[in-house]
Amino acid sequence: MPLFSQHTARFSPDVPLEGTSSRELLKRYQPLETLATGGFGSIEICRDTHLRRRVAIKRIPLINGAGMPASDIMDVLREAHTAAMLQHPNIVQVIDFTHDTAYAYLVMEYVDGMSLAEFLHRVDGHSLTFDEAAAIADALGQALTFAHSNGVLHLDIKPANVLIDHSGNVKLTDFGMARLSSAGGFGGSRGGTIGYMPPEQLDIETGTVDERADVFALACVIYEGLCGSAPFMAATPADSLGRIIGGATYPSELIPHFPPGAEAALMSALSPMPQDRPNSIEAFCDQLLAGLGSVREGRRSLEQMVGELSDDERAADDIESLPYEDDTIEVDPALGWAGTRWSHARNYTMRAISALTCGAFSFLIMQTAGVAALPGLIAAAIAIGAAAGLAPQIGSAISAVGFLVLMANATMQAQGILSMLPVAVLFAATMSGWWIAWGRTEAAASAALTCAVALGCLTGDALLAAGVAAGIAAFWLGPASAAAATGMGALFGRLATVALSAGGVLGLGNVAAALGDMLSWAAIVLVAATAALTSLLLNAHAKRAEQGSNLTAIAAIAGCGIGSAASLCLAHHMEIASLAAAVVVKAAVAGTLSSIIVGICLYLLGYQRTYTESDLS
Repeated sequence: MPLFSQHTARFSPDVPLEGTSSRELLKRYQPLETLATGGFGSIEICRDTHLRRRVAIKRIPLINGAGMPASDIMDVLREAHTAAMLQHPNIVQVIDFTHDTAYAYLVMEYVDGMSLAEFLHRVDGHSLTFDEAAAIADALGQALTFAHSNGVLHLDIKPANVLIDHSGNVKLTDFGMARLSSAGGFGGSRGGTIGYMPPEQLDIETGTVDERADVFALACVIYEGLCGSAPFMAATPADSLGRIIGGATYPSELIPHFPPGAEAALMSALSPMPQDRPNSIEAFCDQLLAGLGSVREGRRSLEQMVGELSDDERAADDIESLPYEDDTIEVDPALGWAGTRWSHARNYTMRAISALTCGAFSFLIMQTAGVAALPGLIAAAIAIGAAAGLAPQIGSAISAVGFLVLMANATMQAQGILSMLPVAVLFAATMSGWWIAWGRTEAAASAALTCAVALGCLTGDALLAAGVAAGIAAFWLGPASAAAATGMGALFGRLATVALSAGGVLGLGNVAAALGDMLSWAAIVLVAATAALTSLLLNAHAKRAEQGSNLTAIAAIAGCGIGSAASLCLAHHMEIASLAAAVVVKAAVAGTLSSIIVGICLYLLGYQRTYTESDLS
């Protein structure tokens, strides 16, 4: 069946129609595959030929099976249009909303992942962990609180309308669709799905719905996710109503050690009487999340499980690789060339950087310490690199501890404990503070730091390496995290370069020689600021790329290069003053490499931003 209809009107053509025509949509969106079909419309994955990305288009029939007047159908369309255009990180973004005489079309962002219904169907036990349920409840609670504050009810919250992407982000879709389904003659006058609607929504003649109807439906979804089955699922509205009046089984009877506070919140929200439920989504979620689980760990678990389930699906379907070759696949700019082909490309790239740089730095430390012959050094470096690839946070910790042990032993033997101890204490305190604040919580921060340190030691110039690390940090991290990782990496790298060139010795005199120049500190601050500014520009690009603008991406690429080159010039100001050709060339190389790094990352891995500042809270 074609995506865009050629049907004649079933309601009065005299009623003005808003939005672009389906003919115009047909020119812009090229259908790729059908995700779902059913009585209430279909979902098509399409290619946006203007912005070269994938979108999802939901087609909803407007056959007026409910016998509504044409003017009422138009009112419903306008209401649905307003509701669908809500903008929130946990609400699926609607790009366009239009209709012709037979269908309404909802053009939405393509969420690369799966619905909660698919997740529950395929995961072992068909249920969520407490942490996963907390992450989903938190995201849906934020989405619904925002919608309610804008006067919009959802009225069709169910697992099929909850989407989870490959980064563990949870989004709610189909705002405004409940009443639109009624315009097409599906369901009652308030839409919704049996098993998730409260009594006042099931009673289409006398019931009055408000925010507490969404509280009830959200509680049903969380209950189903935790207990493995919907509490009030039934074949008919009457049967569902009977189950609601009879009450849901207490979760503690189904799941051992169920948190009492979460159980009380669920049972209160599932009450048949609206006045017995929490007055708002926010109140319900506050009570539910107080003792349910960790939102952060839940998001990480969802990310891991969605990736595993997606890999299993691809293996089960035995998808051939040929259709995904360069000449047939459509690259999504948000995901990049590699990200379009492999969902974990961004994550694996970051881990590869961590593995290679941590392994290289460990090799240099062990070589300086003389702990083993060359084959042993290589084997140990590979093992350490593998550990850093699996957990970059461990890589940064190993690098810091290994350097501290080498420096302490070598300095104490060469200059005595009085020269070693202050340096060791200050380094340990500074690195520990950074690792607790950033390195422990953000894997990319650890990868960027070890990159700066390893490249600094390999090239003999910490600021040259810091420029490259600035590009990496800016791409994977938010502004504050990028600045912290780059600045700490430049500082660590400068100390490590001095120590390794002196056989591991790093006493007070060595530190003074390395960091005594104020312009060197200015160079470190500048390269950290460059990382932060580049990250900010990449954030802006991610927003403006939807309109086809690449100016902020060009600014990010150029700004990273200029900032990196300028920081290197500051660090070598004495040579610059005498126009040393080698330093000028080195600064140009540093700036060019930094720009190339950002450009390559954007091309291969896309402009989509996946870091979460809440991980720092």
